[in-house]
Amino acid sequence: MTNRKQRIVPVDEEVRVRRSYFDCRYGQLHVRTAFPSSGGFDEHTTLLCFHPATAAGRAFHHFLPHIAADRSVYAPDAPGCGESDAPPGVPSIADYAAASVDFIETMRLRQVDVLGHGVGALVAAELAILKPEQVRRLVLVSIPLARCSPPAAASAAVDEGAVQLARYAEAARQYAAPERLLLVRQPTLVLRPKDEHWDSTLHARQYLHGIRLVDLPDVDHRLFETAPAEVAGHTRDFLNAR
Repeated sequence: MTNRKQRIVPVDEEVRVRRSYFDCRYGQLHVRTAFPSSGGFDEHTTLLCFHPATAAGRAFHHFLPHIAADRSVYAPDAPGCGESDAPPGVPSIADYAAASVDFIETMRLRQVDVLGHGVGALVAAELAILKPEQVRRLVLVSIPLARCSPPAAASAAVDEGAVQLARYAEAARQYAAPERLLLVRQPTLVLRPKDEHWDSTLHARQYLHGIRLVDLPDVDHRLFETAPAEVAGHTRDFLNAR
């Protein structure tokens, strides 16, 4: 277990944050993009960010200006979540990862780093398994092994967006995480905030190879909102390491 001193990265005021749509097997994929002030001539590998079941890609709104100072960053809304078109039926984690494969191929990205939070951590891991030659490194935050709480049940009955987020959470519950995580071979940073997955994230390390674990006991599930610079610091240090 590793505890790190707080790493602060100032926000780059010149980072350009945009929203775009891209085609995938389920229709249109809504993606938040952030580019360095160099105009997209990245110093480092492109980063994809996958959101938790409590929010769509907007979960990374405060994080993007901090992490995109030296690389392009893409934060898609999972199919059916946010402003992305919904897939038919109830998708699996593999289905969500496959939509990301479509995005990578559309963008002709030779190599990517991937960050996932909550359910997004499972999508990130599955993408790494599906595309080991293209996914270079992983950052997994709050790994759900046994369960992932859906959004507020009261609104899920009447709000289609909440229904889709609930399906996203359900995919995590149906995912054979221990068996699948054993197949991940990329270098992996695990960030462990003090949230509902505090224990399962620690438990997950036994299934991952060669990980770096960083405990963040002073932040909770809102870490990308309340401590975006600190999270960006840990992420950048790991992704840029030789």
